[in-house]
Amino acid sequence: GMTGHAECTQIVYDANKITLAEILEVFFKTHDPTTLNRQGADEGTQYRSVIFYTTDEQKKIAEDIKAGLDKSGAFDAPIVTEISPLGAFYKAEDYHQNYYNLNKDKNPYCSYVIVPKIEKFEKYFQDKIKK
Repeated sequence: GMTGHAECTQIVYDANKITLAEILEVFFKTHDPTTLNRQGADEGTQYRSVIFYTTDEQKKIAEDIKAGLDKSGAFDAPIVTEISPLGAFYKAEDYHQNYYNLNKDKNPYCSYVIVPKIEKFEKYFQDKIKK
């Protein structure tokens, strides 16, 4: 919480298979973008809702989607998701890699925080699940 970093995932994708707009739809439907510096019980600036972009086109798409969701009233509160240029990306420590799969039966955090997000994804995005 003192580095200014955010815990996030860097997504590399093939725009011929999925669009940035589709990825952002998943992003906004599977977490709470209205709580500042918080996701569930996790608090601090490292838990802020943020989209990092690498091109002006990505920035515009993210800003347009965020504005559209705010205007539509999709959430009960304003969206606080930050949209910022990507600086350096630092890979998380080894113990964070594949965390859910390695800890789902050992750590209650997985069942209380991660499972509901997986269930939301499965509910809304059946067509995106690779079979």
